[in-house]
Amino acid sequence: MSTVAVPREAPHHAGVHAAPTSFIRKYVFSLDHKVIGKQYLFYALFMLVIGGLLATLVRYQLAWPGRPLPFMGKIAPDGMPGGVMLPEYYNSLFTMHATIMIFFAIMPILIGAFGNFVVPIQIGARDMAFPKLNMMSFWVAVPAAVVIIWSFFVTGGAAAGGWTSYAPLSAIQPRGQTLWLISLLILGLSSLLTAVNFLTTIINMRAPGMTFFRMPLTTWALFITALLLLLALPVLSAALIMLLFDRTLGTTFFLPAGLIVSGQPWTNAGGGQVLLWQHLFWFFGHPEVYIMILPAMGITSEILPVFARKPIFGYRAMAYSMCGIAGLGFIVWGHHMFQSGMNPILGTTFMISTMVIAVPSAIKTFNWLGTLWGGDIHFATPMLHALTFVAMFVIGGLSGVFMASTPVDIFIHDTYFIVGHIHYVLFGGSLFGAFAGLYFWYPKMFGRLMNERWGRIHWFLTFVTFNLVFFPMHFLGMRGMPRRIYDYTQYKHLHGLQGMNQMMTISLFVLGASQLILVLNFFLSMRRGAVAGPNPWHANTLEWQTASPPPHENFTGRIPTVYRGPYEYSVPGHGADFLPQNEPGGPAPARAHA
Repeated sequence: MSTVAVPREAPHHAGVHAAPTSFIRKYVFSLDHKVIGKQYLFYALFMLVIGGLLATLVRYQLAWPGRPLPFMGKIAPDGMPGGVMLPEYYNSLFTMHATIMIFFAIMPILIGAFGNFVVPIQIGARDMAFPKLNMMSFWVAVPAAVVIIWSFFVTGGAAAGGWTSYAPLSAIQPRGQTLWLISLLILGLSSLLTAVNFLTTIINMRAPGMTFFRMPLTTWALFITALLLLLALPVLSAALIMLLFDRTLGTTFFLPAGLIVSGQPWTNAGGGQVLLWQHLFWFFGHPEVYIMILPAMGITSEILPVFARKPIFGYRAMAYSMCGIAGLGFIVWGHHMFQSGMNPILGTTFMISTMVIAVPSAIKTFNWLGTLWGGDIHFATPMLHALTFVAMFVIGGLSGVFMASTPVDIFIHDTYFIVGHIHYVLFGGSLFGAFAGLYFWYPKMFGRLMNERWGRIHWFLTFVTFNLVFFPMHFLGMRGMPRRIYDYTQYKHLHGLQGMNQMMTISLFVLGASQLILVLNFFLSMRRGAVAGPNPWHANTLEWQTASPPPHENFTGRIPTVYRGPYEYSVPGHGADFLPQNEPGGPAPARAHA
């Protein structure tokens, strides 16, 4: 059996801090990555509620255009189609819903919460490389959330140009659009700080024996995600600053000459390029899709071996496929702009590269299926959500292949087919991955298990109602129902679609109500849940080889030494069906990896 040289450990890793002695230093301005992870978790769950409430208002309008909301009265003037709300208000609702869900819910829970809590323990580090920077990254994100919510209450209302905020519309909208820009600039700074911290921690602070190809796939996914953040966010920040200057300083980066607004020439117009905004935004926006999905892929790759009691199928292929996704993700942004006017040769290039990027995603999917094949599968709540992630991601990915084809995309681009696709990728994908991670790491975070029965009920209701809400959107899109339209009943060719929209809206109400089960289970289990113990799932990775919740500096005594990969399950000749990474003995690795 090969041995691993164990370097002599210094008294503390660089950046490790003393244990806090006051309530504020322990729970508010904490330097402990585990507390910061929990702060991000509560932050993301709160914003998830806000984003979900906005979605219910959008769906109400689509189900019953013209029927006043009980608490709003008839806002639209008499005789105007769609009397529930003004069209500008509806535009604000779907704009803010998408913005909050993407930037303030999915990213914080997958990267800020799970990444902060899990990564240092999984690689055997005492804490993040820069604890103070880590604390700052969270407290920079807080005012960003305050600003985005406050934009609802300013004159003219919140931003209403869609989450993409295409120019020139976004350059001439009321004050709420300015707050939208400021909020995302602040949040972008927070994300950049987090990315720098993750990369430094993973590269420099791994435990003895923890080579890159012994890292858990969750850490691999977050490492690649941090790289994407570091490379893509500055481009978005530059675009946000230029658009902010157009709105406040009279510049014309995105305002074209001869712009007419409400029948009058726009005073600041002159020489800008509206397509420049689209190129800058989507150069960030497509990697952003993988910034949201890669952590969920890592979580799923973590959970499937544990509950199938098998090694992950094709560990190296899984790691390399994530690298491939990251690289290809930067060269496909133009497929979002097929309808904006594009040289056919360039459009063909983007079409082919978009189809190619499906290959590494397919590798991951088949490797997940290979992991399940012949396994001793335990259908615990984390496993149910992880399996749902795989299934929903496949549906979202297959519908995405349609849009990679330029002629097909031209037909369906502005329809509800796109809305169905993105929700299968981001709700069916990212959020089911987040639910899987929440149920999986909850015992490590809080020391107790969530109620399994109520967890399965929550999964079942969420799974069924999610598909009832979003799968019919594909049919609506093929019927030609346009997105971003607040009253489709005025179009003759869309008559007869209201019944389906009403069914989808009622399903959404049930979907939202079912999340109350998760909320109650989450908080009641903190006091009433069964005591978890250090390793309730019999898992191999390092976070399960310490107490639940982990102590200050994560490990009592010396940092553990890593002897093998993270997924050695059902090893022949070994007494138990799991073999922790830090346990001496067992099968030796075929060769050492740098």
